[in-house]
Amino acid sequence: MATNDRAAVATGTEAGDAARRRNVASSEPLQSGTIIKPDAEDTKKAAKKSPSILQVLDEWEWVISPLIFTALAFFTRFYKIGLSPIVTWDEAQSVHLSSTGLGDYFGKFGSHYLKREFYFDVHATVKPPAGKLLVGLSGYLAGYNGSFEFKSGETYPPEVNYTFMRQFNAFWGAVCVPMAYWTAKELNFRRSAVWLVTLMVLCENSYTTISRFILLDSMLLFGTVLTTLCWAKFHSQRRNSFDPEWFFWLFMTGLSIGFVCSVKLVGLFVTALVGLYTIEDLWNKFGDTKLPVTELAAHFVARVLGLIVLPFLIYLLSFAIHFAVLTNTGPGDAQMSSLFQANLRGTEVGRNSPLEVALGSRVTIKNMGYGGGLLHSHVQTFPEGSGQQQVTCYHHKDANNDWFFYPNRRDEDYNAEADPRFIGNNDVIRLIHAQTGRNLHSHEIAAPITKADKEVSCYGNLTVGDDKDHWKIEVISDAASRDRSKIRTLTTGFRLKHEVLGCYLRAGNVNLPQWGFKQIEVTCTKENKPRDTYTHWNIESHTNEKLPPGDPGQYKSPFLKDFIHLNVAMMTSNNALVPDPDKQDDLASQWWQWPILNVGLRMCSWDDKITKYFLLGNPLVYWGSTAGLGIFATLVAWYVLRWQRGFRELSQNDIDQIHYAGIYPVIGWFLHYLPFVVMARVTYVHHYYPALYFAILTFGFLADWFLRNQKKAIQYSIYAVLDATVIGLYIYFMPICWGMTGSNKKYSYMKWFDSWRMSDA
Repeated sequence: MATNDRAAVATGTEAGDAARRRNVASSEPLQSGTIIKPDAEDTKKAAKKSPSILQVLDEWEWVISPLIFTALAFFTRFYKIGLSPIVTWDEAQSVHLSSTGLGDYFGKFGSHYLKREFYFDVHATVKPPAGKLLVGLSGYLAGYNGSFEFKSGETYPPEVNYTFMRQFNAFWGAVCVPMAYWTAKELNFRRSAVWLVTLMVLCENSYTTISRFILLDSMLLFGTVLTTLCWAKFHSQRRNSFDPEWFFWLFMTGLSIGFVCSVKLVGLFVTALVGLYTIEDLWNKFGDTKLPVTELAAHFVARVLGLIVLPFLIYLLSFAIHFAVLTNTGPGDAQMSSLFQANLRGTEVGRNSPLEVALGSRVTIKNMGYGGGLLHSHVQTFPEGSGQQQVTCYHHKDANNDWFFYPNRRDEDYNAEADPRFIGNNDVIRLIHAQTGRNLHSHEIAAPITKADKEVSCYGNLTVGDDKDHWKIEVISDAASRDRSKIRTLTTGFRLKHEVLGCYLRAGNVNLPQWGFKQIEVTCTKENKPRDTYTHWNIESHTNEKLPPGDPGQYKSPFLKDFIHLNVAMMTSNNALVPDPDKQDDLASQWWQWPILNVGLRMCSWDDKITKYFLLGNPLVYWGSTAGLGIFATLVAWYVLRWQRGFRELSQNDIDQIHYAGIYPVIGWFLHYLPFVVMARVTYVHHYYPALYFAILTFGFLADWFLRNQKKAIQYSIYAVLDATVIGLYIYFMPICWGMTGSNKKYSYMKWFDSWRMSDA
């Protein structure tokens, strides 16, 4: 049977791309050929008759609705926001990570900015500076001086206007609601579906709760929603290439990508969504043989500038501000290069250190690799291998980082007191650990972790040892001079080559087990790679009474070098954040638990005397959006099968609607969800929140698709039930957002499942 004999089913969108037009009241269509002759009396009555209230509301819905939704968003996010006066959850220093020395959380970061102390965030690979700078700005606007410690569970002192700081963060969460409205409109959803999507974002309990504290999650959600909105706006302009509005939304998309990636690198997932769209768009244009090559090139250049160069400049700017603000020495100094540290106010690095290094000098030696630490040893020995004294790299500054430059054993008659001989390129020396008096040593024993390299240990003493204590200096660079005859404090980069084995001293950011205190493994590598920065070292501090003091800190570290150094250091440190099987984290959860709302998260102590908060989503929003993902997959499979069988029931507008308003949100969900499935680090329920937004858009698409051609009575009934259920469940679980006071057993009615630990009943 011919395919055109089969019945076509009208299920699609209206023709055209009038997604941005105002909604105006429509009249009934006229029958073809009908001529209407207005009655004179009727004309006079119509002229005097004013539009009805419903008509006015219908015409101005595009203004009224977002205003109402925005007002409700600010109310739900701001109401009772200062009820709990204690440091809550990640407002504090991380309790579950502080025991491992992994650092501070967001309130404390704001303090560092206000005191201008340089810090290092071990989580910074997912949290670059922009969000934390904004937290610091909120503290500055609140009149906070940066002196509070932000310890978990501690009461805020009167001088800390924590309410304003929370309101500042709540703002970002509140404006997500009207942006969800505009995004749904731009995706060509009907009005009822637009309202449903907006209500689901407004009445998502977890979005309300997470927005009410001094956290970065509301800023991340804002950036994700904004990027999606700008992408949808830009897509709507696809037939108006190079018009001012087209350029505006292209560069707004780039700005939003730059912002969200500068808050958390989770923003790269929505960047990937825009990237996939851009690749498809350019590929389609490439296939258009009528498109001039010059215009195709212009499209390519515009997207490179708007979607790659501009976001990178925004990201770069966040670090430039970060470095410009943090000019004082602080707890994160050791992660940066020695030259960078020497230019911080209040630092001891390089201060009054003799410029040129000689035999007999007492030094600390810094690894120049990204995130490199100080050459370190301690009395503990290797549990395997040689059993000799451990040598590691360590960021914390203590006396175990001190080493003496000594002559090699062939030059033992040399008297450093009488003749402070300077050390330079190709000199063979010994390094004596100041605290234990043992020689830096290597031998034909495999390193404990990196088996291809040789073990590096401390062995012997001033008189006991052999030629395997000898290291040859190879100068590779100097920021202060081209003269390689002397190595200089801070400015000279050099390698240490083992004279007997021919290998190079290396610290490659591989962490030792607990017996090595999780410090960085130091090895001797056979690979002769002069550009391997993990084999590069410099003198960080230097004392020698025989030499005059200098000022090596006068040399500046280049910004781009510091930018790259910090980013690689952040990434390397974050990779170490893996679950510890010996420790139980009651707050952590698994990826499979999030879409089915299997678990929530207690944000504070469950003491009856304090206000309690629980991170849990709206059941309909979660379960409905998760089911929607499966239903959408079934819908696409259904149409693909029917298409293969010869049915042509979908118009091009229908296909485009499924493609851009359905498939792309599903891709957005996958991009934000799957990385947490495969990653080894500790995960929590709030990691799902950006993915949830795309699942909500998918649910809105399905509601719009299945109901748009139904009778009005059916549409209104189903939407009314959905809207009422979303609102009703939101109100039902509202205490977990606005704060549960008194005994937690009062709230046991909300504990539908044992895994929802919002009460102990």
